[in-house]
Amino acid sequence: MTTSIGRRQFLAALSTVAGAAALSQVPADHAAAAPRVGGGNYPFRLGVASGDPTATGAVLWTRLVPEPFEPGGGMPRTKVPVEWQVAKDESFRRITTGGIAWAVPELAHSVHVEVNGLAPNREWFYRFRYRGEVSPVGRTRTAPAPGTDGGSLAFAFASCQDWASGYYPSYQHMAGDDLDLVVHLGDYVYEGGIPADGGYRKTGTPDVLRSAPQDLERWRMQYALYKSDPDLQLAHARFPWAVTWDDHEVKNDYAGTRQEHAGDITALRAAAYQAWYEHQPVRAAAFGGARIYRRLHWGRLAQLDIVDGRQYRSVPPCGWGEADACTGGYDPEVTMLGFPQEKWLFDGLAASSARWNILGSNVMLGRLDHDGAAGDRLWHDAWDGYPAARNRLTDAWVRHRVDNPVVITGDWHSTFVNDIHRDFDRPSSPVVGTEFVGTSISSNGDGEVYGPYYGPMIKYNPHIKFFDGDRRGYVRCQVDGARMRADLRTVSTVSRRDAPESVFGSFVVESGRPGAHQV
Repeated sequence: MTTSIGRRQFLAALSTVAGAAALSQVPADHAAAAPRVGGGNYPFRLGVASGDPTATGAVLWTRLVPEPFEPGGGMPRTKVPVEWQVAKDESFRRITTGGIAWAVPELAHSVHVEVNGLAPNREWFYRFRYRGEVSPVGRTRTAPAPGTDGGSLAFAFASCQDWASGYYPSYQHMAGDDLDLVVHLGDYVYEGGIPADGGYRKTGTPDVLRSAPQDLERWRMQYALYKSDPDLQLAHARFPWAVTWDDHEVKNDYAGTRQEHAGDITALRAAAYQAWYEHQPVRAAAFGGARIYRRLHWGRLAQLDIVDGRQYRSVPPCGWGEADACTGGYDPEVTMLGFPQEKWLFDGLAASSARWNILGSNVMLGRLDHDGAAGDRLWHDAWDGYPAARNRLTDAWVRHRVDNPVVITGDWHSTFVNDIHRDFDRPSSPVVGTEFVGTSISSNGDGEVYGPYYGPMIKYNPHIKFFDGDRRGYVRCQVDGARMRADLRTVSTVSRRDAPESVFGSFVVESGRPGAHQV
């Protein structure tokens, strides 16, 4: 049965669930008297997470779900109070703040606590309690205070983690690192049904997962399966994350409310967006896809703009997927981000005083010409399908004299390092930015897919400084005042959790000099 909640109903629930009201206090004995979960099973089976750190706080997340693959998750159809605490130490001897948040059935008993009032630029520990059960301990951190130099920033970015395509050894390695932030650029889940044997994992899965998600209850189960992965839980508990979505959180290659083969996907998208909100450490503004684009600051060192490249985009004017370029892509009314988001982005770039301006994009900004001198065959699901919108972005970088624009990108299951020209139709136009495209965490498994396909095209694209199409992993970035270093970290296989990791290549962007060079 489809479970849904209208926006007006949600706003009413918001007064006790999200935003500042999530921090509101209820008497402690209410927590002790909360209903027991079904069968007495552990309610924190999907772990904990934090996200979107500021200089004074972050979002803390968990979900009560003792039975992840049953309707309702094994919880009673009533709101319940969940205790939360933030401490300076992992043993919680120095508790700084805490409170009670309501977990409501309309939001799958998820909890989103927006903590404020913490000291800047330090680590914090958090946990939740429901009745006598205590969650795993999570670690988060606050950003440097506004106006400070920001020191340095260590972050990783990742995308594309099809559960049935393999394990997540990269997250295990990531969790052992010393990072300030993880940026996830989309395809956190995939929209298909799950094979009985778990696909590449060869792990049995419940029958209820066979069919593709169509309603909210089934989408919740899809997220529960993915978030049950112990290495994904480990990385979430270790660092704050900043998350956006791409297409597979709803439907492959969709644009706005349309998809090539499915037509209007408004209802499917609404259910998928709600389930995404219920399972991510994001603020209340993100409910229902209302607004997930946002801006994070790391002192004066870095500004990170996370964009939504799916919800507002035009239907690709020159065709879905791989197709020839056409004049329709240059129509000024065609947009990738939607004009309100575009204005927000450009205004933020104009006002930025950061040394590094990092754009988190779900799809590739750089051009990938498929056939060189023979024509202009492109992949229109990426920014190649929206060249006028891309030119507006690069023009904004130049017009506002934006310092060190760098794009970090997911989607392609491949690694690219790209020079970004002001206008890709004029190859002699200046290089104005740099793009790092990360490969997938697991999607495509260990198969050699995109290397053989895209490899022969690279010679037609001299702005592509590096390409690899067949390795799984993520990108680790280290940013300071002088340079940004990107290490391409890959694992030997996704057929097992303990696969070793290595650095496949490293690139550096020097401050004031757009374009990356290998080191």
